[in-house]
Amino acid sequence: MENQPLLKDSRTRMPLVRRFTYGVGHILNDLCASMWFTYLVVYFHRVLEFDNAFAGYVMMTGQVFDAISTPLVGYESDVSKGCFKYGRRKSWHLMGSVCVAIAFIFIFQPCIGCDDNTDTWAKFIYYVPFLFLAQFGWASVQISHLALIPELTSCEHERVELNTIRYTFTVVSNVVVFVIMWLLLTFVHSPHTMKPESLDKSLGPEDIIQFRYLIFIVVAIGSVFCFIFHIGTKEKRSRSLSDNFETSQSAVHSRMAWKDWLKCVQFYQVAGIYMCTRLMVNVSQVYVPLYVTDTLGLSKDYVALIPLVIYLSGFVVSSIIVKPLNRFLGRKMTFFFGAVLVLGACDWILAGNLGKQVFGVAILLGAGGSMALVTSLSMTADLINQNTESGAFVYGAMSFTDKLSNGIAVLVIQLIHPCRSGCCAACATFYQVIMAYIPGGAALLSLIVLATLIGTKIGERKPKPVLADHHGDNNTIQEPTEDLEQVKNDNQEELIHCTA
Repeated sequence: MENQPLLKDSRTRMPLVRRFTYGVGHILNDLCASMWFTYLVVYFHRVLEFDNAFAGYVMMTGQVFDAISTPLVGYESDVSKGCFKYGRRKSWHLMGSVCVAIAFIFIFQPCIGCDDNTDTWAKFIYYVPFLFLAQFGWASVQISHLALIPELTSCEHERVELNTIRYTFTVVSNVVVFVIMWLLLTFVHSPHTMKPESLDKSLGPEDIIQFRYLIFIVVAIGSVFCFIFHIGTKEKRSRSLSDNFETSQSAVHSRMAWKDWLKCVQFYQVAGIYMCTRLMVNVSQVYVPLYVTDTLGLSKDYVALIPLVIYLSGFVVSSIIVKPLNRFLGRKMTFFFGAVLVLGACDWILAGNLGKQVFGVAILLGAGGSMALVTSLSMTADLINQNTESGAFVYGAMSFTDKLSNGIAVLVIQLIHPCRSGCCAACATFYQVIMAYIPGGAALLSLIVLATLIGTKIGERKPKPVLADHHGDNNTIQEPTEDLEQVKNDNQEELIHCTA
């Protein structure tokens, strides 16, 4: 016990600057994701004048590319050693950031060489390579950034804090996009939109200049913070099988290869919760702009104002409320309250023509969505526990369910749209139904999956048997006595570090 003060000094909490530089590492992804989920469908449908089905094909194609990329990137990120000793996670992050920046600039620009007579299929094919590049890059950044959390700290509360900081910057990024979009729609006009009454119309081809300015501003801001992340975040050397062993709080933990996760029941339970959370957050984000203009009949500057309110309420909840709730109530109860808030918002939408009451709906969607999303990410980190050797695969698998389900949902919605192009009388009730039943159904399903976790501790697994023969055909090795003593010391340090 006399060594305890020394251990406490040697294992302090992560410095504030390190937490900050980690948190800003996903800002480029967040800015582009805000453009993707909030404005992609309305941009291709209303500005580029794709019909509803083709706008859905664009979203679905990107989501499929992302779904395929995420588990592959996760696996490769786990087995690779990084470029020029830069670190396996940061190497993938850097490569992905370059892909995202280049691809999104082309996605939110008109088809080069196309005109009014160009067939929609030809325009769609033009965008496919950029959709692939964008989603591969986005997956590389997302998975590598998430996989750093269990490697930067083994403390449960610090993992929640890093997820909270990460999501706080996600919210800030979305707020920045919506504020800039509102300013552009209000003060920047093409020669076709100089009349004040044009502000009361829905988005159209004349608004392409606003999207052009917005994407260049977004990429510039994101690139600056990407640079800050790479300068300020120090990736720890990853411990692999050749590095002897990794430790848990009590003993040598069992290594988990990607195949082992597929045999773990909790893997599917947490994946189900994460998928439902993303569905209720992303589908509402995609259709909010169309809901406020076509269902509620509000002016087009509300396509920035309402998403702004959603993310401001999410910012308040994620930065002030989520961490203490997780600490005192636990993951499951915190997630439960978040899902209930989303259900309340969906029930409010069903009430009918809300008018300015939509701001109340936006607050509930933002608060509930952020509470559920931060907690589901923390559940994923808990699931990984000390098995950081395959952490990127786990995050990749979670993201696979998220991207594929979102892509299928948006495509089905676009295919069943009552109007093939433009908006007809049925638009109003259609978007009301979508905003109520899709996020609400996802929230209800997440609560059902959550109920299956009652009485279990996320991340708790039975250890594999450790065989004593080091020279035979066995796949595991017996650790020397001095290594076991080191385990004991390290575990004591981790406990002090976590409770400090």
